[in-house]
Amino acid sequence: MLQSLIFDMDGTLFQTDKILELSLDDTFNHLRALNQWDTGTPIDKYREIMGKVWEALLPIHSDEMRKYTDDYFLKSLVENIRKGKGALYPNVKEVFSYLKENNCSIYIASNGLREYLEAIVDHYDLNNWVTETFSIQQIQTLDKGELVKTIIKKYDIKYAAVVGDRLSDINAAKDNGLMAVGCNFDFAQEAELAQADVVIDDLKELKTIVSNINSSLSI
Repeated sequence: MLQSLIFDMDGTLFQTDKILELSLDDTFNHLRALNQWDTGTPIDKYREIMGKVWEALLPIHSDEMRKYTDDYFLKSLVENIRKGKGALYPNVKEVFSYLKENNCSIYIASNGLREYLEAIVDHYDLNNWVTETFSIQQIQTLDKGELVKTIIKKYDIKYAAVVGDRLSDINAAKDNGLMAVGCNFDFAQEAELAQADVVIDDLKELKTIVSNINSSLSI
């Protein structure tokens, strides 16, 4: 029986696009007010370089100003979530309810920061279904495979799947001997999804996947 599903957050459960541009605009408007920026908001560049974002977007600024900007951006993201300006992907709660009804535990493993993840979980009442949410901040290596391993060890999980939209999610599954479910959503890339065990276009497809797996194992 498929014991657990471990979900990514951004681009898998939460439609990050809904608040990304809005929060980036808030942040760069603030920089303009501080006379630290005088052109348009670099949203396209942000999409290209998610990772070491502020070094790339603010190449001539000090590390102190980059840290200040990053903190402000996080604050803006959280405020926009709490104002209801974001959204879950379709069918998240329907799928979560189905999984719980079928004795499948749910976890979240995300590269997002704790405060950001807590804002999403709280606003959408995801703790009604999710056993625990894990942030990459909880491990020193910042490796998603290690984060998933932490969940497996803590909850003694034997058979599970990782559900996510990026290669880091797929690799996290494979590194731990789990099934990798790739989500063909907003941030997904075809070459990365090709490495998943199965690819879905809608979260509701998980209901069929879980049902088929559990039926085959019960035979």
